[in-house]
Order: sequence, then structure tokens, then C-alpha cells
Amino acid sequence: MAPSAPLLTVRGSEGLYMVNGPPHFTESTVFPRVNIINVTNKGLLHSFDLPKAVCLEFSPKNTVLATWQPYTTSKDGTAGTPNLQLYDVKTGTCLKSFIQKKMQNWCPSWSEDETLCARNVNNEVHFFENNNFNTIVSKLHLQKINDFVLSPGPHPYKVAVYVPGSKGAPSFVRLYQYPNFGGPHAALANKSFFKADKVTMLWNKKATAVLVIASTDVDKTGASYYGEQTLHYIATNGESAVVQLPKNGPIYDVVWNSSSTEFCAVYGFMPAKATIFNLKCDPVFDFGTGPRNAAYYSPHGHILVLAGFGNLRGQMEVWDVKNYKLISKPVASDSTYFAWCPDGEHILTATCAPRLRVNNGYKIWHYTGSVLHKYDVPSNGELWQVSWQPFLDGIFPAKTITYQAVPSEVPNEVPKVATAYRPPALRNKPITNSKLEARNDKSPDLAPTPAPQSIPRNTISQSTSGDPDIDKKIKNLKKKLKAIEQLKEQAATGKQLEKNQLEKIQKETALLQELEDLELGI
Repeated sequence: MAPSAPLLTVRGSEGLYMVNGPPHFTESTVFPRVNIINVTNKGLLHSFDLPKAVCLEFSPKNTVLATWQPYTTSKDGTAGTPNLQLYDVKTGTCLKSFIQKKMQNWCPSWSEDETLCARNVNNEVHFFENNNFNTIVSKLHLQKINDFVLSPGPHPYKVAVYVPGSKGAPSFVRLYQYPNFGGPHAALANKSFFKADKVTMLWNKKATAVLVIASTDVDKTGASYYGEQTLHYIATNGESAVVQLPKNGPIYDVVWNSSSTEFCAVYGFMPAKATIFNLKCDPVFDFGTGPRNAAYYSPHGHILVLAGFGNLRGQMEVWDVKNYKLISKPVASDSTYFAWCPDGEHILTATCAPRLRVNNGYKIWHYTGSVLHKYDVPSNGELWQVSWQPFLDGIFPAKTITYQAVPSEVPNEVPKVATAYRPPALRNKPITNSKLEARNDKSPDLAPTPAPQSIPRNTISQSTSGDPDIDKKIKNLKKKLKAIEQLKEQAATGKQLEKNQLEKIQKETALLQELEDLELGI
């Protein structure tokens, strides 16, 4: 029998405790140490005295608990003691200890059925089977392996490996099927590229393809302090491609749909674009531009949240991606964490330390935009972590999407409206050109924060240039941008637009740039 709702684990200066999910939100007992708790009967299984542990991770089937402590050497310079421990959850005994100097990628990777486990050790990936860590069953050796990712799902297991370029040689990502690693033709697929200081590799759920975000630390063109990013597609059948993104700028986020047949990319200088692509890397649907830098598919894949967190204002767009209709536009200001509930209906947003040390707390939303539960940490406390209880796929069936906001007893909050920064010398003077002020005084180490997309970002300035021809052009551009906003609103309500109307929407970025140049006298 499926549980009514997943539990929520909360960790902060008040302790570690659990909260019942919707609709109850009642609190459980505080657990003071590194403990393993059986959440079914709330019984204590094991307690470990690990005062220096900073990382904890369970294996997929909760058979093994992995812990990591910072690595230290002895005073005489000899090797330190092993700092990565693997514990049997049932017995509490230590199965194996390793020396793992770096926190990055510290945790071993398991297949979902725990038949396979792998670690990256000195240019090799070591493979273990059935949680027997005393025997290395197989090794994948490539010079300077930097990272690897095991595929999700059952046997046959696949692995993607990344080797950075050196001495004029390109970086590359290769896909293998375990344990076929030997010989020149062992790789299922290979993709090489020159612009890569690091990569992020993302398997789809069916383990048929990998998306690779290749990043450089520095953009040699000087266009972006983010460096340069490119998006590549590699399939296990040997196919590969560069995903063509129609707007220049950073790649903020890329996510697979659980169907494994499409993915969403958020990219481009602000206001950022969001586009869904199919397995041929062709665009399927374009969400236009907006203040966003993240995307999150629901567990069932039928709802997509586009969000602007971090230095953006926390605006979210919740989309029905079967019909490409906008469901709601909630605002979660100052959020540092987002997670879908395994039931596919509820959303968790949180403000956590150390990312932000003020206004810590969390909210649980229904995807229609209603806040069902809210908890604010006292002003002298901090929230460090909050997460949903995980469940296997299929425990919570998908439900029909509703567009009507569900009722809530939590009062609505009016989002804070951010005002443009004005230097002290100008604060008592009339506003002349707010856009010009913002550009002159913008800190160079902050990404631009766009205005809400429902208001064209340049229409707030009512100043005139003194040139009748330029003023006329500005007026016409604003008229066109207003018409585009109306078309986008019609599309969001589900109206089918004509081809010429869609072409007008595609011109929005160019019109905004032209308007900005005219207003700034460029």
C-alpha cells in the first residue's frame, strides 16, 4: 500500500528531524547524532561515532552507507588513515575503508540494483560486484580519466568517461558497456571537442544517450565571465551531434525528461531562452525568453518548472508539457534549493545556509501555485538541508493535471518588488534614464537580473532623446514588443498561433536589443 505522502527530512541549527508530508506537516523527534533511522517504525538501527564526517550517502537500495571525512596525514609525513568508509546498514559493520583525498566525487557509484559499484582511482575506474569490496572485478584504464558516470537502470550496465585534452589533443567522452573495455573498438560511442576544461555528463533514464555540457573556465572572446559552454549529444548506437542553441551565452541548465525522448535546455544571456529538443537535437517547443536559470521535470515527466534562482528573483513558470500550456507562475524569493516530491504533485523550495544566512526556511507548494506549508527558521538559527524521502518509480501514479489552484490555509504573500539601484548622489534627484543608471552602476561580478517577462525590460523609461525620428522609432519598437507580449500570453493560455505570429515572437530579442541601443544613444 502506497504511503499517503513522503516524509521530509530537515537539518539545521535546531537539529535533525522529520516532518510528515502533505496534508499533515506534523513534526517528529529530533535525532542528535549520525544515526540510521527506520522511518517505518521510527526505530534506531545503528549509531556511529563519526564526529569529523562531513559527507554521507546511501547506496540505491539502502544496503550500504558511505561516509567521508577530510583526509589528513600524520605529523611525520606518512600516509594518513583511510577516510572513506562503507558500512553494512543491516549489521553496522565496516565493509571496507579507502583513502579518498579529494571531496570531489568522493562517493562510489552504484548501479540501481547494486550489482555494480565503481570508483575512480589513478587513471582507472575500478569495478566491484555485489558489494564485495575486497575484489576488483574489472578495470577501465584510460590515461588521465577525470570523471565517469554509470548509466541508470538494469543490466546491461554502461559507463560514460571523460578524459580532458592535453598537448593539442582534444578532450573526449566515450561510452562503454560493462565489462567490454578492451580493444580499439570497445567503445560504443566517442565524442571529442577542444573547448572543454570540465564537463557534466547526463544519462537519460533508459541509458540510450548522454548529454555533455562542455565548459571552459574563460571565454576568450570576452563575451561572458561564465566561460564558454557547448552542449553535445552522444547515443549508445554511435550517433553524436552538437546541439545548436539559437541564443549566445551561458548554458544554465539541461535536464532529461523521464521519458528519455526529449530534454530541456536553459541558455543564453539574460533574459534566457528555454527550449525542448528531441533525440534528433531538433527544437520541439520554445518557451521564449525570461528571468530563468534552471529547469525541473516532475517525476512523471508531464510537468516542467522553469525557474530563476540565485541572483534572480525566484520567479517560476509551471508548464504542462503535454499540451504546452502554462499552469501557474509562483514566486519563491531567495530560494537556494528546489525539489519535486516523489508524488509528482508537490514542490519543495528552501532558503539554506551557508548560501544565504538570513530568512532561512522552506515552503511546500502544490504545482498550481498554492503554498500548503511554510516554516521560517528563527532569526538566530539556520537551515542547512531539507530533502524528500525517496521512493521507487511507480509508487505514486501520475494524476490528471489541474489548472485550478488548490485551496490552502497559508496566506498569500506579496512578492517583494526589486527597485533599480541608484547611487547615493542621485537618490534625491528625478529619474532621467533608469536603464542608463543601471548600466553605469552595475557591479561587474553579478549577472544581470532582468525585469519580469510580462513587462518588456526597456519600456519603463519614459524619457525622450530630443530627436523626433529616434523617438518615433522607439515608440514603434515598444508597440511591436507589446504586441509580442500579447501573443505570448495567448500562447500560454493554449491558443494555437499562426506561423507569422510565431515569427514575430522569435524577433523579440532583436527588437529588445535595438530598443536598448536607441535609448542609450548607441
